Amino acid sequence: MKATGVSSAAISNALRYQQAKMQADLVKATKESQTGTVADVGLALGSRTTQAVTFQRDLDRLNGIVDSNALVTARLTSTQNSLGQIADTAQSFLSALTSGVSGDSSTSILRTAGASALQQMTGILNTSVNGEYLFAGTNTDVKPIDDFNAAGSPAKAAFDAAFSSYFGFAQTDPAAANITAAQMDDFITTKVEPQFLGAGWQANWSSATDDQITSRISLNETTQTSVSANEQGIRKLAMASAMVSSLLTGNISEAAQNAVVDRAQALVGEAIGGITQVRAETGLAQQRVSDASDRMKTQVDLFEKHIVDLEGVDPAQAATRVADLTQHIETSFALTARLQQLSLLKYLT
Repeated sequence: MKATGVSSAAISNALRYQQAKMQADLVKATKESQTGTVADVGLALGSRTTQAVTFQRDLDRLNGIVDSNALVTARLTSTQNSLGQIADTAQSFLSALTSGVSGDSSTSILRTAGASALQQMTGILNTSVNGEYLFAGTNTDVKPIDDFNAAGSPAKAAFDAAFSSYFGFAQTDPAAANITAAQMDDFITTKVEPQFLGAGWQANWSSATDDQITSRISLNETTQTSVSANEQGIRKLAMASAMVSSLLTGNISEAAQNAVVDRAQALVGEAIGGITQVRAETGLAQQRVSDASDRMKTQVDLFEKHIVDLEGVDPAQAATRVADLTQHIETSFALTARLQQLSLLKYLT
């Protein structure tokens, strides 16, 4: 019978092959122990891999919309707070006008109140969050409202030009003392209203769009998630403020000034009603976004459970496998080291 020789080199090579295989298995086992899921989905699930991929794709899409809704919620919250500030500004201005009608406030106080309301409203409407203007419609990178009292303001220039064109002189002209209440009322209706409630608003005042941002808040639901500075309530507040701050000055007759205050009081009352309506619509949008996010979070939990059922591993078994492989690799390294120390010279001596 012929003997077959086995060299120490052959044994050492076989051990190295086993070590490489166990090290690869250890990497997979460590990954499974850390993640709680199989290291190779395709190998572990076979024909069910498509189902796992579909679940993961739907899960990623849901999580993406939930994250987007968080940004939408922040924008709506800031918008709601800003609308509340505008409503407070309008209410304070209305109180000042009411005092003026009853004779408790001077025209200078009313003029200051109008200028203050206009300045506050402009500042609030030009609020930005994360680099986007809240009230710009879809033009989120453009400041929506120009400052009426700024140098070179097209809105102020158009207002003063309309006055001069209608009456034939400026507000400071002595002839303004002869303006009647009926004339002032007609001027407001025919010249001032178009600048605020008509095409003049976007020509001279606003860079905002009427179109508002529409956001997808669930897989099959969208809603408007912004407010435009072109809302009628905002325009009416701007009109009343500009009228009072510009026309209760100079030599304009008391009767004409009273006509301005009366019209401004009516406009601010309408503005408050319009702003309240917009706040209600914004609140409804906030609720829809919140409800949609809650529903999707429930779906996310279900998808995550299905994925765990498909891809999950037993943590205890994974940890045990890591420990076993580590022990086997250490033993293999020890044997390899001993084999490498074997030599015929040592045996003979």
